[in-house]
Amino acid sequence: QVQLVESGGGLVQAGGSLRLSCAVSGSIFSITTMAWYRQAPGKQRESVAAITSGGSTTYPDSVKGRFTISRDNAKNTVYLQMNSLKPEDTAIYYCNVAGRFYSGIPYTAWGQGTQVTVSS
Repeated sequence: QVQLVESGGGLVQAGGSLRLSCAVSGSIFSITTMAWYRQAPGKQRESVAAITSGGSTTYPDSVKGRFTISRDNAKNTVYLQMNSLKPEDTAIYYCNVAGRFYSGIPYTAWGQGTQVTVSS
């Protein structure tokens, strides 16, 4: 079983910063990709950052230049540094990982979600 534990959410004023963390545990062979998604009430879940095992990153235009995804492979942890936050960034943020078990079977796992609220 793959377990993801998120932390770092909270309330911040517009223009402020937050750093989210997601720790991964379990009997896994590899983590090929790590990503962050967010979902606001009444809206679809959207990807806000992704990083591959090779270190390449992807961001949508809505957060590009403000958000940075990073990873610590020794800790099996992914981070999301969020700067210059805007009220429209308010959402529940979920981490996501994908990889393979030792058997070679692929997996995808989600964190429990952490609330980010940005006030104007």
